[in-house]
Amino acid sequence: MTRPADAQHGVLVLSCQDAPGIVHAVSGLLVQERCTILESHQFDSAASGMFYMRVEFAHVEGAPLDFAHLCQAFEETAQRFGMSWRLADAAERQRVLIMVSQYAHCLNDLLFRNSIGELNLDVVAIVSNHPDLKGIADFYGVPFHHIPVTRETKPEAEAALLDIVRAERVELVVLARYMQILSDGLCRQLEGRAINIHHSMLPSFKGARPYHQAHARGVKFIGATAHYVTADLDEGPIIEQEMLRVDHSLSPEQLAARGREAETRALSHAVRWHTENRVVIRGNRTVVFE
Repeated sequence: MTRPADAQHGVLVLSCQDAPGIVHAVSGLLVQERCTILESHQFDSAASGMFYMRVEFAHVEGAPLDFAHLCQAFEETAQRFGMSWRLADAAERQRVLIMVSQYAHCLNDLLFRNSIGELNLDVVAIVSNHPDLKGIADFYGVPFHHIPVTRETKPEAEAALLDIVRAERVELVVLARYMQILSDGLCRQLEGRAINIHHSMLPSFKGARPYHQAHARGVKFIGATAHYVTADLDEGPIIEQEMLRVDHSLSPEQLAARGREAETRALSHAVRWHTENRVVIRGNRTVVFE
């Protein structure tokens, strides 16, 4: 029987110290479980001695995959090589919460890409410290939660956010130009499952009106960085960066418009790669299998 085009796909992502026989062991197990490899990426880091691998597979006859059985079958191989690993259904939609303030471009871009199938997200909530973007949430049919934040109410606001994260079983939090600094405690609770976006001119141009500062200095490149959130402000493991060449003819407003383009592209790439299990975090770095 030929595997049908709509067969269920599984994804195995792993990392471990490099050793002979890893690829053979993984592929051999999949053959033993009557699975065929559809896509495979691997990276052997000479600098760290670590091995990284992402394998997408399906049953040779298109039968449904038994993930509980596959996890049990893979356990011996994982222990033998000391692997960190995860196994997932490639079609499973991750439950995503988007945080935003008053800039609409990243929120609107993510929701639009998701609506046309470019992303495979289950956006369960939008949280904002301002009410301005509720109309976008309503247009896409996503529940909108206005949680104001002041210096005095920050602990209560973060507790309310975590209540939503727990109630909605959120797997990924996306800071789509959310203009508040998260506490160290919240960053730790969201470690590895929160992505932020910002312009990539940090730390040179901090604070308000960064594109006006960049224009005054005559910069030739602008861009954006998407990274995981950590307690070290804007210094978490980088997932994606976009860079654009600019010149003297652009006004500060035009620089900002180009920057918004870079921000939407970098963030959508980062969210897609994370939710497709294409990112492995290792310390303050990532391995991304595009």
